[in-house]
Amino acid sequence: MAAKKKATIKVTQVGSPIRRKEDQRQTLVGLGLNKMHRTRELEDTPAVRGMIDKVRHMVRIEE
Repeated sequence: MAAKKKATIKVTQVGSPIRRKEDQRQTLVGLGLNKMHRTRELEDTPAVRGMIDKVRHMVRIEE
């Protein structure tokens, strides 16, 4: 049986968390983005989309 390939999205941090609210900083850490220009490939789920939406002004998304 071949495993289904799960949809992923590529997220890159482009904004600094300096002078941002603590919950936004923690959201970046939860996404694996705690330094500028770091990129992560994440599974495309509603939970991840919600986290990205919260910090959309600090990240760039590639589908």
